[in-house]
Amino acid sequence: MTVTIGDTLGWRDIALVGEGEALALSPAAAERIVHAARIVERIVASGVRAYGINTGVGALSDTIVDRASQSRLSHNIILSHACGVGPLLAPREVRAIIAAQIANFAHGHSGVRAEIVSHLIAFLESDCIPDVPSKGSAGYLTHNAHCALVLIGEGAACVSGRPMQGRDALKAIGLAPLALGAKEGLSLVNGTACATGLASVALSRAARLLDWADAIAALTLEAAGCQIAAFDEAVLALRPSKGIATVGASLRDRLSGSGLVTAALGRRTQDALSLRAIPHAHGATRDVFERSAEIVDQELASVTDNPAISGTPENPIVSSQAHAVAPALAQAADGLAIAIAQIGAMSERRTDRLVNPLVSGLPPFLASDAGSNSGFMIAQYTAAALSNENRRLAAPASMDGGLTSALQEDFLAHPTAAANKLLAVIDNVEYILAIELMAAAQAHDFLETVAPRAGGTEEVQKIVRAYVPHYADDRPLSGDMEALRALLRDRQPPAII
Repeated sequence: MTVTIGDTLGWRDIALVGEGEALALSPAAAERIVHAARIVERIVASGVRAYGINTGVGALSDTIVDRASQSRLSHNIILSHACGVGPLLAPREVRAIIAAQIANFAHGHSGVRAEIVSHLIAFLESDCIPDVPSKGSAGYLTHNAHCALVLIGEGAACVSGRPMQGRDALKAIGLAPLALGAKEGLSLVNGTACATGLASVALSRAARLLDWADAIAALTLEAAGCQIAAFDEAVLALRPSKGIATVGASLRDRLSGSGLVTAALGRRTQDALSLRAIPHAHGATRDVFERSAEIVDQELASVTDNPAISGTPENPIVSSQAHAVAPALAQAADGLAIAIAQIGAMSERRTDRLVNPLVSGLPPFLASDAGSNSGFMIAQYTAAALSNENRRLAAPASMDGGLTSALQEDFLAHPTAAANKLLAVIDNVEYILAIELMAAAQAHDFLETVAPRAGGTEEVQKIVRAYVPHYADDRPLSGDMEALRALLRDRQPPAII
């Protein structure tokens, strides 16, 4: 399919382009881009002072740049701002950043020429992925600059998976390096496209992860002989929350008809909180997710260039403002990271209950031959380590300090750092949930003769065993973890029958 920019895009659209879908402009969006470029042309011709068009940037905003030097200013901005370090972003993430940047230009307040946008669209069409280091951005500048390097024949990229220099990458997809005009260098490094693109990818991954979290928790609840009355609709309604109601309904549906749950009825007065409070923790995260998604969509609907171009060529308006700063986006990513980290912490506690013979009623550490076999003893260590790492990652990036550009930028919101941190938390929770899924499936292997599973959990058990067999200390467990993590990352959980 092709994602077409009309008025604006949402996070799901950006995520789809990140996953490989094509991107196109509607005629109206294309005209908005051309109109803004005409306004910049007129400003250049008139010589009216305008930030980033005929002045320096940042703390050099009062330094006039003559007309002959404006193209050089744009070119040099890209070179000087490409200061990223560390491992490269994944192609999915780079594609999402490019898509978000095109969406920002399509609002018609940036002033870049149509050729800039058509080149970026060609990158997506031709699988030309600029090399973008993951670290170095206090706000948005460095990641965007590394994307822009390839436009001018600098930097490096992978074309259909083949690494090459920027100029060669352009040639491979039938394009020539661009000579940038006034303001184009600033527009290419400006705005919140980086953080918004990364956040859109994170939302897409988180949405799937939350569905899996519910399905995996149901498999564990059944193996643990949960007291299902705690999840009654009327009981959960005493605490009004859309998220709690959604998770409660999912658990009831997936556990419907379970012989194991029926056999456990009345075994305990109430379950431990890592079991009983699943709707509350998972539901709270779903509520945070919904609010975070609204904020990302709000960001995509916003003009995030500074300055913003408006008016007409005859009456141009150049507005210097702070729309490139995104405190709300940083706070949303921080909040969702905390919420998802809590999902992982609760999952690790459930894994511990499954492997601990003091509370599980199952073989110690789910080992086939306890003593000579260690079973899932150390797998739970790994889950605990990842959960602890998430606790550190959950510290809010939006509260980080930092002064840049000689006090001109004396407040930093750090949305890109928050989005990167959110992605790192999701990585860890995918593994933590994969470990719980692996343990829950092993627990069910020991319960085969006790009572039948529910139809909804039977499908989960089947898909796990299609990926990994029963564990008998006969292979490194890390391979099973990777296989199930890939399942969680790439597929939706099986439907409830």
